[in-house]
Amino acid sequence: MTHTTTDQPARRASGAVVPVLAFAGIVVAVMQTLLVPVIKDLPQLLSTAPSNATWVLTSTLLSGAVATPIMGRLGDLYGKRRMLILSLAVMVVGALVSALTSQLLTMIVGRTLQGFAMGAIPLGIGLMRDMLPREKLGSAMALMSSSIGVGGGLALPAAALVAQHTNWHALFYGAAGLGVIAIALTLIVVPESPMRAEGSFDLVGALGLSTGLVLLLLPITKGSDWGWSSGTTLGLFGAAVVVLVLWGLFELRVEAPLVDLRTTARPAVLFTNLASIMVGVAFYVVSLVLPQLLQLPKATGYGLGQSMVVAGLCVAPLGLTMMFTAPVYARLSARYGPKTTLILGLLIIALGYGGGLGLMDAAWQTIVTSVVLGAGIGLAYSSLPALIVGAVPASETGAANGLNTLMRSIGTSVSSAVIGMVLANTANNVGGIAIPTMHGFRVSFLIATAAVAVGLLLALFLPKAGRPAQQHVQLRASSEEDAVLEQAEEVLRGFRGRVLDASGVPVARAKVTLIDRRGRQAGATLSETDGTYALAVPGSGAYVLAAKAPGHGPLASSATHSGEERAVELDLSLPGEVVSA
Repeated sequence: MTHTTTDQPARRASGAVVPVLAFAGIVVAVMQTLLVPVIKDLPQLLSTAPSNATWVLTSTLLSGAVATPIMGRLGDLYGKRRMLILSLAVMVVGALVSALTSQLLTMIVGRTLQGFAMGAIPLGIGLMRDMLPREKLGSAMALMSSSIGVGGGLALPAAALVAQHTNWHALFYGAAGLGVIAIALTLIVVPESPMRAEGSFDLVGALGLSTGLVLLLLPITKGSDWGWSSGTTLGLFGAAVVVLVLWGLFELRVEAPLVDLRTTARPAVLFTNLASIMVGVAFYVVSLVLPQLLQLPKATGYGLGQSMVVAGLCVAPLGLTMMFTAPVYARLSARYGPKTTLILGLLIIALGYGGGLGLMDAAWQTIVTSVVLGAGIGLAYSSLPALIVGAVPASETGAANGLNTLMRSIGTSVSSAVIGMVLANTANNVGGIAIPTMHGFRVSFLIATAAVAVGLLLALFLPKAGRPAQQHVQLRASSEEDAVLEQAEEVLRGFRGRVLDASGVPVARAKVTLIDRRGRQAGATLSETDGTYALAVPGSGAYVLAAKAPGHGPLASSATHSGEERAVELDLSLPGEVVSA
């Protein structure tokens, strides 16, 4: 196993880190919704059949799903900032490729490259965890998690305006420009995290997961075109099951897996990820239904007859409300915990869809629905990374949040397939054109409500806030005093002491790493100016504490913690000594 460490302490994060990372997330979301205003025109623009044109959207979805957990793991191993910049750079290249072509195959290649930017969301959350004080972490992660909804909501009217008044390739030039700005701001403002996971990159696991995800998502997104009972669709679903099962068995046996399935199986992580799928389903329904309702002609008897730009503006409050929900979430979570805010968010989403069933008669009513749903989805999305971060070691933050982001993507993919099928099957055929019906819109809202109900049930199974297994970071501190108290409580169950050199002189700013009996990093910190350090432990067992500082040789000590509510005093000095407690 390769042990990756860093001798350089992290630069102190400036106040601009959070908006810069959130801006990167919004840029990624803009890329995802870029072509929504011109979806119906793609076959003509690319001189191809409608079934082929859908690959322009499907390719981005597939590459994003594959890249998200992989980039998260690479960030844990080699640096989250480095992988964030790489994700954005690949997106810029993809946007420029798409901007310079009207050929289907080249366009698909460009859109596939753009999908790799989806890894920016979990990488940004991981950077925030590693750098920010805990009193600021809750609202920061909430904003980063919601950025994909914020960007999608704000990009829709902007993209519609551009597509309506300029050449459609300008959309890609704009996305590339935003990506360049995001890269420049990241290079200037965001420091690299000193946290590194122990181990090497699991290439076989990455290939296995990528293959399984493509086999799973491909029939979900193309099933309506191929036929849900066709041999191709059923065959791909069957192959996905086989590949993912074999991949899971391999991951359980490999020493440094791409995804730690044992961690993923913990109730706090498992039920959060399952609830994330339901939130993804609910989020995408409103994005599919309201723009169509708003743009249908009034001659249908229920269409609202609005232009593409006005329809985008009516849905934009969805993203704006999600953005303004982040500080509200921080206060609610500090008082009641992320589990409660997730449940509250799901209840508000249910209220939005329930009320939306009767609010489809005017444009202003769709705005009300968008605001209510934005508040609920904002609270739910904000809660998900806090629940994940509170249940996994710091060294696995990127990979764990990458998997959680993947679960949301799977939810939106399922939502797109199911709602697309419902609207198609309930549509009226007028002159060879399928016109969605009000019945189809209302059935779609009921499906979203049902998904929220399942999400509520899953959220109720989440462990109570307090001290779940391996909760290294408490996210409920609302002030510096609270953070200090919570840190003191954590250290009561861990190791503390001083880092000393061979002469017994305290060593400041030494990186102290806690390694468990499997050789994996379970925590890390930097010693204070007087050489003191404190590290919480995830549970009882044998550990190795390794310290390293510039200008000093490595320090190491092995120790055993009983798991009781007390701290084991252990000074780290040369030579290392064995201590049992």
